[in-house]
Amino acid sequence: MELPPFLLDHWLAAHEFSAPPIRYNLASSTGPRWTLHDLERLPVGRLDIGTTPIGYAPPDGARDLREAIAEHHAVDPDWVVVTTGASEALTALFCLASDQGANVVLPTPGFPAFGALAGAWQLQVKTYALRRDDGFRQSAEDVLRAADPHTVLALVNTPHNPTGSVMPRSEIERLAGALGERGVPLIVDEVYHPLYFGDDLRSAAGFDNVILVGDMSKAMSLAGVRVGWLIDANPGRRKRVIDARSYFTISGSPLSEAIAAHALRNRASILARLKNVASSNRSVLGQALGKAGNILSWVAPAGGTTCFPWFADGRDSRPFCERLVRDGVLAVPGDCFGEPSHLRIGFGAESEGFSAAVDILSKALAE
Repeated sequence: MELPPFLLDHWLAAHEFSAPPIRYNLASSTGPRWTLHDLERLPVGRLDIGTTPIGYAPPDGARDLREAIAEHHAVDPDWVVVTTGASEALTALFCLASDQGANVVLPTPGFPAFGALAGAWQLQVKTYALRRDDGFRQSAEDVLRAADPHTVLALVNTPHNPTGSVMPRSEIERLAGALGERGVPLIVDEVYHPLYFGDDLRSAAGFDNVILVGDMSKAMSLAGVRVGWLIDANPGRRKRVIDARSYFTISGSPLSEAIAAHALRNRASILARLKNVASSNRSVLGQALGKAGNILSWVAPAGGTTCFPWFADGRDSRPFCERLVRDGVLAVPGDCFGEPSHLRIGFGAESEGFSAAVDILSKALAE
């Protein structure tokens, strides 16, 4: 099978690593940058990767890392399987669910890799829409309406990339129960948990019929360690996932797992910094977009580090994003998500200079 072009990564690769570098990165979906020296100064425990043996890690992940992940989500460590990013967790789940004529239910818009990975394992894709005229609301009923007798998996992403919408826990629980009656597991992609801008929400891990996916890249702001995880109370399914992972990548890196475990033990510090940066930047962006409502409309995100504004006149956003690049600001054109009139703006990565970037965006809108 030929995978579709990954337009989002093509755009990011062309500009995030350019020379000279972009001045302000509003395309990133992660949080503020950390270095190893920063992590070494965190208060809980000691990061000492100098004595870590550089061999294989256990196929399900090191025990101390699984315990740290389990504590983060308030579950049994035995339910945790460590993966190479959230993408490997999804790849394993789609691989194991693959069957003739089977389908998976996914959100649209959504992270482009969802559909591509499902298609790579010969799963048909059915979608449910998050509509801007409904505030990008995530509804259990919409997911159930999209499912049919051939559905083998359904997925919700909350907080959602790119819109920032959040599915309430009551809706997740109701959806998981209704799908369970049909024998369909629910994947809850929670990579942005626990970054919410309203009431704090507990993780959906532990709900009956929920397979939870998380990672170090988004809320934990450590994309470069390439550590993710899957949480599943079903021991038979976990065993199959571990076998699949053994075939895919054998194991993770002990160095990455040590860094991830240390960071998770210090998650209060890491998440506090993210919440401070993202909340402040979200407020600055909201004020600017409020003044540009006749040009660029938006729904304020309820969680995560991204939002998905759109041009009110329906124009294609790519020329505007190309103009921003020339001015030193990187945003993502909406065609990377199948929605050309939209653009994705990330507000979690820039710990300094965000206001200057938004001023450039505002001036470009006014011209």
